[in-house]
Amino acid sequence: MARGRGTVNKVILIGHLGADPQLKYTPSGSAFVNISIATNRVWKDQDGNQQERTEWHRVVAWRKLAEIIGEYLKKGSSVYIEGRLQTRSYEDTNGVKRYITEVVADEMVMLGKKGETVDTGDEYQAEPPPPGDENSPPEGADDLPF
Repeated sequence: MARGRGTVNKVILIGHLGADPQLKYTPSGSAFVNISIATNRVWKDQDGNQQERTEWHRVVAWRKLAEIIGEYLKKGSSVYIEGRLQTRSYEDTNGVKRYITEVVADEMVMLGKKGETVDTGDEYQAEPPPPGDENSPPEGADDLPF
C-alpha cells in the first residue's frame, strides 16, 4: 500500500480498452504504453428508465508491464488495472502549459474469456518507473485528445 501520513492514492479499474495499446520508448530506452480504458455506470433515473454513462480513463504503464500490455492486449480487451493517480504538466508545441491526470499502472490482470488470445487471470506487476522518465511527458503528449 502507498506510504504516507494517513494518505492513500489507489485506483482500481475493470474495463475495456478503447483502442490498441500504443507501446513507445523514451530516449533512454524505457518502454511505456498509453491505454484508454472505458468503464460503465448503469442506474435507473427517477422515471425508472435505465441510464448508462461511459467514463474514459487514461492509463500509463512502464517497462516490462508496458511491453506485456503492448503485446497481449488489444482494442476491446477486458482488463483489471491497479495503480495510482498522477497529475503532471507539460508545454505543448505552442508553449501553452497543459495538465494531464492519469492512472500509473502497478498491476494488470487480463480478464479475457476462454478461447481468446489472452489467458484469464494472468497477473503482472510493474517495476518502478525509471528515474526522471515518470514525470516527463511521453513522446506525442501534445497529441492527446483530451
